Amino acid sequence: MLYIVPTPIGNLEDITLRALRVLKEADVILAEDTRTSSVLLKHYDIHRPMLSYHKFNEHKAVAALVERLKSGETMALVSDAGTPGISDPGFLLARECVKRGVEVVCLPGATALVPALVASGLPCDRFVFEGFLPQKKGRQTRLQQLAAEQRTVVLYESPYRVVKTLTQMAEVMGGERPVAVCREISKVHEQVVRGTVSEALTYFQTNEPRGEFVIIIGSTND
Repeated sequence: MLYIVPTPIGNLEDITLRALRVLKEADVILAEDTRTSSVLLKHYDIHRPMLSYHKFNEHKAVAALVERLKSGETMALVSDAGTPGISDPGFLLARECVKRGVEVVCLPGATALVPALVASGLPCDRFVFEGFLPQKKGRQTRLQQLAAEQRTVVLYESPYRVVKTLTQMAEVMGGERPVAVCREISKVHEQVVRGTVSEALTYFQTNEPRGEFVIIIGSTND
């Protein structure tokens, strides 16, 4: 069986009792970065074998891992933070397990998009999650498509591209588009900057963006 186990995106208390039990009982833990995951496991006194499973080796590793799962091993897949498969490695392994008849169970738990969306103050009954925008090719086209979106849009962004993204949003969507820019969710310096795209851009041009970001974009009707 493959367990997909969400891990805290900041505060180490944001892990479920079930997740801790699964990690303690797994034959092996597949970790995006074993050094990062070791901090969490050490904190909760969990001592299980770990293997690296990340975007640079996942294509080569999938077949062998599925064979081990089919032979009876139980594995727990974790990423550095949040739910594996959501802008993190995990999809390829889950898909191959499903194809090969290996049971896949995803535990509920931490992910950055839901708390950011709910705290934004923008409608969260209908939304679209876009993950990270393309860095170069297709970026402008994607923004133009999202400009016409009537649902709330959720994006992930690097602190190094926040100002660039907000600048492009102002150009394509208009500076008055409602937005909430959330950073460092569940961490000590958690912050939500609400207002228009222009207001958020001005703020982060003055205050250096730091940490991991989620950008929530309201529709033209909000």
